[in-house]
Parts: sequence; structure tokens; C-alpha cells
Amino acid sequence: MVETKMLRGTKVKMTPSEAIVETLVAEGVKHISGILGSAFMDMLDLLPTAGIRFIGVRHEQSAAHMEDAYCRVSGVAGVVIGQNGPGMTNMVTSVAAANQAHTPMVVISPSAGTPTVGWDGFQECDQVSIFKAITKETVRVTHPGRVADCLRTAFRIAYAERGPVLFDIPRDYFYGEVEDQILQPHQYRVDERGCGSSESLDRAAEILAEAQYPVIISGRGTVDSDGIEEIKNMAEYLTAPVAVSYMHNDAFPADHPLSVGPIGYMGSKAAMNTLKKADVILAVGTRLSVFGTLPCYDIDYFPKDAQIIQIDINPRQIARTHPVEVGIIGDAREASREILKRLKANKPNLKQEKERIVEVTNEKQKWEEELVNLAMIDGTPINPRRALLELTKVLPENAIVTTDIGNVSSTANAYLKFNQGRRHIAALTFGNTGFAYPSALGAKLAEPNTPVIAIVGDGAWGMSLHEVSTAVEENIPVIACVFNNNAWCAEKKNQVDFYNNRFVGADIQNPDFAEVARSMGAVGIRVEKADELGAVIEKAIKSNKPTVIDIQVDGTQLAPPFRKDALKMPTRLLEKYSHLDHKNWDK
Repeated sequence: MVETKMLRGTKVKMTPSEAIVETLVAEGVKHISGILGSAFMDMLDLLPTAGIRFIGVRHEQSAAHMEDAYCRVSGVAGVVIGQNGPGMTNMVTSVAAANQAHTPMVVISPSAGTPTVGWDGFQECDQVSIFKAITKETVRVTHPGRVADCLRTAFRIAYAERGPVLFDIPRDYFYGEVEDQILQPHQYRVDERGCGSSESLDRAAEILAEAQYPVIISGRGTVDSDGIEEIKNMAEYLTAPVAVSYMHNDAFPADHPLSVGPIGYMGSKAAMNTLKKADVILAVGTRLSVFGTLPCYDIDYFPKDAQIIQIDINPRQIARTHPVEVGIIGDAREASREILKRLKANKPNLKQEKERIVEVTNEKQKWEEELVNLAMIDGTPINPRRALLELTKVLPENAIVTTDIGNVSSTANAYLKFNQGRRHIAALTFGNTGFAYPSALGAKLAEPNTPVIAIVGDGAWGMSLHEVSTAVEENIPVIACVFNNNAWCAEKKNQVDFYNNRFVGADIQNPDFAEVARSMGAVGIRVEKADELGAVIEKAIKSNKPTVIDIQVDGTQLAPPFRKDALKMPTRLLEKYSHLDHKNWDK
């Protein structure tokens, strides 16, 4: 193996495959996820000797979901690889999800060999064009001698722009001989981020000092920058309530007196009722997405006239969805720290607003009582909210929870509470099903000694249960809590509210998921009584084995529609379909 601690400027002879693998070693890559293929087998052969574990999944989509979660928990960019053509196109959905989640990732993309490009050879596909719209950059290797340089570029952009980068290499470029040097990451990329311009920081501090009712929204950028402590300090100094952005429930400790919970779909009414009062919003490390700030529970909570101070590392995110008074391009932690310094210097005796803390406490208490009351309504066999409540009661303090998209997974937004960062791994606004379970595998790879639980609907489980084989084979002991209501219930709710209970494609005929899990070598448990669920989850955590819990929940107890803003009552103009028109439903 090439000695990576070589003198600057020293070049040695190696194969392109060796140059790629040694660059991965220098980047601290410990594993790569994907499915083996002939296109990259020369490189694959080097991985065990290099100390890089290859995680063979059952479907390439799972690979990028795994690495998305791995990076969110560890902070280290995930790496995926697949066979050229169909192997790579199978990753499109999960790479697109990572792109919208702003997760650094390097997608190693073997492509058709240069001698046959354009002849429609076996598994030939223009992967660069396909991935161009769903990555931060596509880096194409133009010569075998450039493999290490191009891979360094891929890592540099992935970290700098926070997202996946495609590293496209013709399959014949793995072979041959090159003369190159293996650089250390500090020689070609910089991880430290600035705090933003002094003028903007000064202005932000002035506005916050004069605010009558400031509210902080803490997002993914706070988590990624390890800036939660700075947000706590800011909140306490300003007596500012803190909401967390949509599906980032780990961006501020839930047990803090000023925490009000998540905004966005199925979030916290305490957060929404508090945010409505804000005259100044400090949005830290969040893009304030359109979906994540829509009215919910019929509460139009995002204030129209509040002054917004937005901090984001990516200038493209500033004021994309809401006009700002001050935009700060900078690291969430560093910018927050600098603003607080200025506040303390200019307003050293800022008084604590004790009445505000009482308000926040009352709002949270009311919301918590409502959540429990909703959960205690009987269901047949189990109210899904009751199952979520019982789950949250037994979660260890350090547990990581991954959530899919769908009716129950989204309702979990209201129930999940975390007091540490990097604990909540959600599908976010790309909203694809089949996310939670492979993401749980990736999170467990990042923290092997931490309990990891996936919350999955039965529809999403149909897209991911094959990876139970991966969990068993690779000994990755995660727990899948499958909420089984025999339907695509998020969409079924639309058919209830907008289509007069006409169900087309909504119902699912499921097998016994616990039995299927056992046949794959995992532990499988079926739960039909709510009061048994907590003990089952605790036992599964102690067993430290891949476990699938098939939770039988009521398919009629449904959350509000996802996209109520985008749906309309149906009208029909042709006589043939007139009975489907909403005006004729009572006839």
C-alpha cells in the first residue's frame, strides 16, 4: 500500500485504482456502500487491504440513503458506488434526497469504457447528464492520470457546498499506471467556516437587542456545525423561545425551558402559537423551506411582518422563500457566537423576560396534554398516536430515530423529542418512501453502540424490507418499528377528504412482516396491544439484534393531508364522470 504521509510534491507510480483508494483512505473513509459490479472490480479488490469495508446492499437506492444518514450522524461524507448503467440509475432517488437534505456525499460512478462510448453497449448510459440536476457537481475523469485530482475535487465540493457530487470515471480508467501524489485533505480543502461580515453581524445584534419578542428557529446547519450550545446561550440571553425547523427535532434540546418544538407539517402547536407573536426571527442554519413553513392545524403561524435575520452557509439559501432584514453568509455556530458577543457588549444588562418563560411553559403544557389525549383515544387495534407515545416513553436518551415519509411517520414529528444533536434523521422535503430503514443502517454504522430505531409505514416497508438481509449479513442491529395499517394512509386521507371515500390504489395486502423478518434471519415480533409495545422495544434494544416489530395500527385514524394547500375539490365536466363531481356527492 502506498505510504500516504509522503513529502509534499513527491510522486510515486501506482495504478488509477490505487490512487482512488489511497485518496479515500486519506479522507478517512471507513466503508463504501453499494452492489459489486465488474466495472469497478479492480478497485473493489483493494478495499479490504486498505481497511475500507464494503457494505453490499440489496438495492442501490438503499446505499445512498445509508450514506446520507451516516454523514448526518458522523459529519463524514458518505461514499457510494454501483455498476455503470442500471446500478447507478437505481441511486437517482436517494442521491436526489441527499441533495435536498444538503448532505455531503461522493457518488463514485463507473461509466462505459471509452473505446465503446456511443455504441449503445451493454449497460451504457449517460450518467453525468442524469445526475447533473440532483448533485452539487458532476466531476468527470478526463484522463487516468487525473483520477486522484478529480476525486479530491469531488470531496472538496461535497463538503463546501453541502451535498452529493458525482465522480464519473470510465471503467477502463481504473487500469494502467499513473505517477501521482496522495495529498492530505488539509492540502486541498478547508473545513473551517467564517462567521459572516462584521456589518451584518452588527446589524443583527442591533435588531435583536431592540426586539420586543424575538424567536429563534434552529435548523440542520446548527446541528452540522455543533452550534446547539451557542443557540442555548443566545436564547437564554434574549429570553427567546426556540423552535426547530421541519423534521430537525434534534436542533435544540426539548427539555430546555425555552424550547417550543418543531414547526412545519404535524409539528408543535406550542411552536406555532409562539412564532405568531415574533417581531424578530433569528433563523439559524435553516433555509425556511416553503413546505416547512406552511400553515398547519389551520394555524397560519409564520409572521408576515417580523424582521428576519437568516444565517446560512450557502448564499443561495438566503431569502429564497422569505424576505430578510439581514442575511448572514456564515457558519451557524460561529455567526451565533459573534452576534452574542456583540449583544453582551452593547446590552450588558438585558433583563430576563420571566413572563415569556411562563408563556412558553404554558403553551408546551397545553400541547403535551393534547398530544396525550389524542393518543389515548381507542383504536382498532392500536391508535397509531398511542404507539408513537409508547415508543417515545422508552427511547434511551441517546437513541437515534429515523423517520420515513407517510401518515404515521409524519405524525411522529409531534411526538419525537431529543436533547442531543444528530439524533433525528428524517426523509425531509424530498419526501420519498423507503428512506428510514436504510438510513437507520447508516446511522448505526456511524454510532455502533447507540440504539437506532426506524419508524416506517407499511407502504414504505415494502420498499425497504429487503435490506433486513443486509442488516443480518453485516450484523447491523437496528430496530424497525413498522406501523402496519394495510394502506397508503397519507394518500388515503386525501381520498377521504377530497374524493368522497373513493379508494383507488390505497389499500395494501401485507404479509406477516414479523414472520418475513424471521425467515431472513432477524428477530420478528407482532404487536397488537398498545400496552405491550414499550416492553417489546426495550427488549429489542437489549438484544442488540436486527429486529422488526410489526405494529398493528388503526388505518382510520389519519393525520391531515400532506398537501392540503395543493389539492382542490374535484369537478367533472363530462357527463360520464358527473357523479364524481363534488357538487353531486349528496345526490
